[in-house]
Amino acid sequence: MTHTQETSLSDLDRHEVFLPQAVAVLENATSVTILCHVQPDADTIGSGLALALVLERKGIPVQVAFGAPDELPESMRELPGTHLLVPADQVRRNVDLLVTVDCGSAGRLGKLADRLANAGETLVIDHHRSNTRFGRMNVIDESAESTTAVVAQMFDLWGVEIDADLAHCLYAGLVTDTGSFRWVQPGTHTLAERLLATGIDGARIARRLLDTHPFGWLPMLSSVLGSATLVPDAAGGRGLVYAVIRQAYIGDLRSEEIESVIDIVRTTSEAEVAAVLKEAVDGTWSVSLRSKSDVDVSVIAGYLGGGGHRFAAGYTAEGSADEIVTLLVESLG
Repeated sequence: MTHTQETSLSDLDRHEVFLPQAVAVLENATSVTILCHVQPDADTIGSGLALALVLERKGIPVQVAFGAPDELPESMRELPGTHLLVPADQVRRNVDLLVTVDCGSAGRLGKLADRLANAGETLVIDHHRSNTRFGRMNVIDESAESTTAVVAQMFDLWGVEIDADLAHCLYAGLVTDTGSFRWVQPGTHTLAERLLATGIDGARIARRLLDTHPFGWLPMLSSVLGSATLVPDAAGGRGLVYAVIRQAYIGDLRSEEIESVIDIVRTTSEAEVAAVLKEAVDGTWSVSLRSKSDVDVSVIAGYLGGGGHRFAAGYTAEGSADEIVTLLVESLG
């Protein structure tokens, strides 16, 4: 779906709905497709698989998919419900209900964005405040710490018992989107304790998702971090640090290895904002942004065509790395 197609829905065609309305739509669906965002993380996959497992148990035909890459990142392959994942080219083109999870815009669906057009109903479930409300029905809880937390609320209203399989999926999204519970709010630990009480191994889940890398990750880090650059005058003097990951550095590394670099770069004490530019095979760039306290990077990412959270956001860009950095510095002010 192009930007023009996305914005062609009139305001009357889109509306915010509350969780009970979303539950009713799910309960009455005759077939469901659940789409996760491209380059999926544990929040989008965990949300999608948990929801799909419930639908499967209710006898509702369901598929889960994402537009890229071709395979699920290895770190998420232990999540329950992966048998419901289908390759992108096998996603039905006509379905009663299409649900997106953790997707801030139609563009985040990649090549599967065209599936929105032929769905009988579309439901967007998310927690990003930059969400463009691209569905006909939109459940956007900006106060939620993860999309899996929104799904957990949905299950409670639905009368769904959260067992160990569902808890595993939900916890995966919660632990990753809170940075191993470094960025929390009231209620976060309560939900985590509830999920852990089902008997899941929280330490194993977190280790698998966040702290397990192949040896090849280390030389890649050496190359990337050795070229990291500090721009102290950026962001109104609060500082920007950035690193560039070129295709030559990536080799056979998994997407999760590449995505993890931003969490190292962001620790730079002299910079309020951190950025990592990741070169794709087609020459485009995926840019991850992080901030500590003063800068809302979701605004910056939105201005540059992306979106996200106040302290974690991203966007896709074209051009040279130097051109992308120049525009980012200008946007930061």
